[in-house]
Amino acid sequence: MEKARQNIKKTEIAYEREIELKIQALPEDLQKEVLDFVEFLLGKYKSGGGKIRKLKFDWEGGLSEIGKQYTSVELQHKALSWR
Repeated sequence: MEKARQNIKKTEIAYEREIELKIQALPEDLQKEVLDFVEFLLGKYKSGGGKIRKLKFDWEGGLSEIGKQYTSVELQHKALSWR
């Protein structure tokens, strides 16, 4: 277990070093873009925007009355005409 943690830590350090070297190879204006992007990602995942949410099906059956009047093909044509 401890060896696995050490391997993970070594991998994390290797990634950090690789990222650092690649950023240093960029011109200063692109380094600023990288920083902006990292800040965007941090904000996105800290705010919970990066969480995967389950789909809801609370709309299911909401058009059951229309289904009695139209076929699915007719509804597709109608939806296309609204676009």
